[in-house]
Amino acid sequence: MDITIIGSYKGIRDSVTFTTKRVIAVNVQGMTGKKKDYTSLPYSKVQAFSVETSGVFDLDSELELWFSSVGLVKFEFTGNSDIVRIGQVIGGFIL
Repeated sequence: MDITIIGSYKGIRDSVTFTTKRVIAVNVQGMTGKKKDYTSLPYSKVQAFSVETSGVFDLDSELELWFSSVGLVKFEFTGNSDIVRIGQVIGGFIL
């Protein structure tokens, strides 16, 4: 079972990595940022997802994933991230 990294994105503090099997979110906590929360979210548990592209004044794009037994998980990306492509890749894994 080969697992490949599809893309990795870093925000101001947090980051998210998409693999061929799951989404791995890293949430940096605390003032110093030394404490980190790693969350592994398998595509097999995604029930729905939503993509919001960036606009003229709102430069951030968003990805919302609804997981069974976890609920809504929301990721924000900078304007230069190809959110449409991310949505296409996720759609290919969950459909």
